[in-house]
Formats: sequence, C-alpha cells, structure tokens
Amino acid sequence: MTTPSSTTKHGSNWPALDVKNLSAGYPGDKRAINHLTFTIQSGERVALIGPNGAGKSTLFKAIGGLIPFTNGEISVMGEDCRSSHAFVGYVPQQNEIDWSFPVTVYDVVMMGRARQSRWFSWWRRDDHAVVHDLLEQLNLSQFANRQISQLSGGQRRRVFIARALAQDSRVLLMDEPFTGVDTAAEQEIMNTLDLLTEQGITILLATHDLGRAGRDFDRVLLLKRQLIGFDTPQIVMQPNMLRQAYGGALTVFQQGDETIFIADERGAGD
Repeated sequence: MTTPSSTTKHGSNWPALDVKNLSAGYPGDKRAINHLTFTIQSGERVALIGPNGAGKSTLFKAIGGLIPFTNGEISVMGEDCRSSHAFVGYVPQQNEIDWSFPVTVYDVVMMGRARQSRWFSWWRRDDHAVVHDLLEQLNLSQFANRQISQLSGGQRRRVFIARALAQDSRVLLMDEPFTGVDTAAEQEIMNTLDLLTEQGITILLATHDLGRAGRDFDRVLLLKRQLIGFDTPQIVMQPNMLRQAYGGALTVFQQGDETIFIADERGAGD
C-alpha cells in the first residue's frame, strides 16, 4: 500500500483536516455541534473525548459527508470535504454494524474499493492486490474466508479499519474502537494504530478512556457540542478543563505520581 502524503493534486502541502466554524446536526438534535474550529496536521494521532451526547459521532459524520453541516467549512488534504470524501475512512461504533450479515472478511474489506471500482462485479486485479496487502498488514489473512460474525472483538475492529484503508484513505475516523473489547483486543487495536502512524495515516479517534487519551495520542480534542480544548494531552488533560465538559461525572484521584481521571457515563452515547 502506498504511504499517503499531505500533498494534494495541486502540488502543495496542506493540513490533513481543517475545520472552520463548523455547525452540524439535525433540527432538535441535542448532539448538534456548534462553531468548531481546529486543524489536524498530516500524520497526527488525535483523541476525541467528551461526555455522552457531546457530538463526537455527529462530528465524524459531518466530516465523512454522512450528514449535512449547516455552517462553516471542512477541508481534507486542502480540498473541500464535499469533493474529497475519498480521503476519509470511517470506522463506526460496533453497535452500528450488523454482525450477523453473511459476508466474509475478504468481502468486507473489498467493499472499501467501491469508490475506485464502480460495480462490485468488476473488481480489478489491483483491487484484489490492495485487499490482499491490507489483510496481510493487519494480520487478517488467515481469516479472509471467515464470516465476520465468527471473529473476536479486536479482529472485527481491524477488519473495518482495513475496509476504510482499502479506499486509499489518508484520514481515518474511528468511533469508540475500544468499547466492549478485552485487554488483548485493545492491544491489537493499538498495535494497528502504531502501524498506521508509521505509514503517515492521520487518525482522529473517539474514546471514553481518558487515561489512554492522555497517554497514547499526540493531541486531545475535548468536545461538548462546542470545542472546549484542543492541544497536547498535558494541557487538555487538566481537571479544570475536563470538568467544563464532564462536570460532576468526573472523578480525579492520585495514584503515586499519576493523576487518574474517570468519567462516569452510563447508557448509550454519542
């Protein structure tokens, strides 16, 4: 797979993702996001955090073109997002996927090639080459003919990461990939993120794990329908800033030299 760069067809270097004064959501939707402005550089790994209903999934869907935005601008690799969706890969929450659907791992990853090949019956030789390459890179080759319902949680996440990358994505949006998986699966996912970072893929990942957000990412974007903070973990992961988003649901305690944050969030979230 070719390592992506931050150079567009215009031959200039641009941020991977540039959001200006963005508002999005459906009328009456409490998860709407309002007037967000931030810039993510090519190859950065950014954690998106905030309480349930903060608008994290809404932001992803606006960037990916799944919902309209009512105000502002989004550019991906220097191009308006409405003409650059091919640069963006989206890995949804697991509860948005029908895992019982009778489809193999190979088929799921091949679906990512739909933007390059117009018809599913016309897969080209290079489409198959891309899929084989991705399955090998993400240690999924042995599961190629297995139905997705037979996979573990970590394996399922990696399959959908592979599908997103199959469309030659340069920006990867991941919505709560660590939710509902065990420690081993979490490590599998982190190993995959490390591999993608080495390849220059830009990652924006929503997570409720505040410890991981502060430990494993270049920057943290703190959201509660509006942008509360966007900077290095050392700056954003401060009690006063986190409490602006989580309020009384945030518990802070010291364990040796480490400050630990726990957000008490119950129920399905955004």
